[in-house]
Amino acid sequence: MLRHGLRLTAAVLFLGTLLWWIQAGRNPGWTKNQVAVPRFDEVTEISYVEYEERFVPGVDLLAASSAIALVLGVLGFLPRRKKSSQGLAG
Repeated sequence: MLRHGLRLTAAVLFLGTLLWWIQAGRNPGWTKNQVAVPRFDEVTEISYVEYEERFVPGVDLLAASSAIALVLGVLGFLPRRKKSSQGLAG
């Protein structure tokens, strides 16, 4: 039962993080807390950059969650330990 739970948790963690990463913009770089937004001043006709506070997950977050899911999945496929029956010999 525990083995199936580990496998299911690994699959849900991997797929959930992958889908969240894709939905959040598939950032191929590092995780960001600020995003550069180019702006244009109509009066002076100068372009400039403003930073917007927004969380964008990167591949580092995707790799970390994939590694954790891999460890959980491997633990779910390890063979069980055999119980040693060391009783008192008559």
